[in-house]
Amino acid sequence: MTTFDDRTRVHAFRDDALGEHDAVGLAAAIRRGEVSAAEAARDARERVRAVEDRLHAVQAYADTPAPADTPAPAAAGAFAGVPTFVKDNTDYQGLPTGHGSTAFRPGPARRHAPFARQLLSSGVTVLGKTRLPEFGFSPSTEYEDAEPVRNPWHTDRSAGGSSGGAAALVAAGAVPLAHANDGGGSIRIPAACCGLVGLKPTRGRVVPNDQSRRLPLDLVCDGVVSRSVRDAAAFLAAAETYWRNPALPPVGLAEGPSGQRLRIGFLADSPNGVRSDDTTRDAVDRTAALLQGLGHTVEPVEMAIDPAFTDDFLTYWGMLSFLIGVTGRTLGPEFDRTRMDALSRGLRQTYLENWRRTPAVLRRLRRTKEAYAAAFRGLDLVLTPVLAHTTPPIGHLSPAVPYPTLIERILAYVAFTPVDNVVGTPSLSLPAPGTTPDGLPVGVMFSARPGAERTLLEIAFQLEAEHPFRRIQDR
Repeated sequence: MTTFDDRTRVHAFRDDALGEHDAVGLAAAIRRGEVSAAEAARDARERVRAVEDRLHAVQAYADTPAPADTPAPAAAGAFAGVPTFVKDNTDYQGLPTGHGSTAFRPGPARRHAPFARQLLSSGVTVLGKTRLPEFGFSPSTEYEDAEPVRNPWHTDRSAGGSSGGAAALVAAGAVPLAHANDGGGSIRIPAACCGLVGLKPTRGRVVPNDQSRRLPLDLVCDGVVSRSVRDAAAFLAAAETYWRNPALPPVGLAEGPSGQRLRIGFLADSPNGVRSDDTTRDAVDRTAALLQGLGHTVEPVEMAIDPAFTDDFLTYWGMLSFLIGVTGRTLGPEFDRTRMDALSRGLRQTYLENWRRTPAVLRRLRRTKEAYAAAFRGLDLVLTPVLAHTTPPIGHLSPAVPYPTLIERILAYVAFTPVDNVVGTPSLSLPAPGTTPDGLPVGVMFSARPGAERTLLEIAFQLEAEHPFRRIQDR
């Protein structure tokens, strides 16, 4: 068994302006004048440099001056002066948007994407862009001909995907929080792998995502990964200050448990028949027992998802790769779909073999909300694993693995998260009590009805207080 020690673990925590603050704590220190926004940016850059040669999480650095060496005013946003990174599938003015691909050469973005503007409204200082697997298709941030993003808890393991670069930097303590987005689990998967809090909001909770709003089924929602629940809550509250969808109930600023006793359903195995491994099942069982001890009612639940769901999601996933191949010249004039990696090419071929089924696939996927709603009758939340097995070693999910083997491995791993993307419901990954035998975090997931992010955050606050999340800097 691989041991969990300083040869495989890496973090950047030190006695500097960032200290051990989360984003809320650092913003408060900046407002009080204890540190300046410039000091925070400077020390975050130093932290990133200290770990980057082992994590390989950064795609590009922002060549912008540091903020003024004065405390940021409270009016400048909830996270005024907090350093962060934007994921490299989202335009940030002046930086190229590469989507993790070598199939084209991107030029600098002319303007910020709508979500980048929403994130900036919170007052953050953007230091650069984080890496993702090609077009965000893989649940592990790995490449055919480049260094993978490595997990700071154990550098021989995956950091997850597709927001793997973001999760690696936050878990290592380089920045307190970072932008992530989720079209099939891409916030929640790396959060689970790296011991973080990862909330996928309700569809429409934040400004629409550029990548998917024009597609027949909008899967992608933006958010952040963080080390604390209060950072996730503060991000949503700040996002609402910038723009709020009137079709959804407001979240407001959740600041702790509600005291309400909830009815929570749980299932340890995926509705599509994938059985979770023993360590993952134990994490769900421990969490269920903790919830019961806190006075909540926890009971098994069934989710009667259409047996065709996995194949249908795979077909839709393949359609996305096909469309990128067709429209790729909009990303860069030198786009060459033959240079897309083997996973992207395999997904495209899957769609070409099944394209005639597209109308039926879309119809069945849209009907998933009926099974989801039925499972929630009488329940407030549903507890599941995030992933069907614990974090794999680097290479297990590499795009260099032959496509038939790779897609089989992916479907046996990512068996829980896509349902919430299809239905558009909010879902939250939290570190579970305990770890794998070699010291890695394990994530559990809570899913809720549309618009119920506050309930998710309140239960997360309660679990975090009852069983504080393990910290990478602690032995």
